[in-house]
Amino acid sequence: MWQAWTNGILGIWLFIAAFLNFSATGNLWDDIIVGVIAAIAGFAMLKEKPWQGWLTGIIGVWLVIAAFIPSLVVGAGNEWNAIISGILLMVGGFGALSGDTNEYHTEAHSH
Repeated sequence: MWQAWTNGILGIWLFIAAFLNFSATGNLWDDIIVGVIAAIAGFAMLKEKPWQGWLTGIIGVWLVIAAFIPSLVVGAGNEWNAIISGILLMVGGFGALSGDTNEYHTEAHSH
């Protein structure tokens, strides 16, 4: 499941990116919190995907919105990082919801 790996890696990236630019305290904490949540939910999608998909999708929406809040994101680099990471989290999170949810049930019952 590519969505799980993508969202987990994006979460790790956001956590690391928080420390790459020290221009805004709000951006630092936003990236740390969102990064940790996205990484945990993303990698948890490897087993199950309903709530993790919703969570990472909603976090992606938040990142895109936060990119336009001046007190949270300072600088074009931080803004584009939030927008691109947010869009990718939305695609991965909400995309995981449209997958075959029966795949886990059929594997468990086929033994």
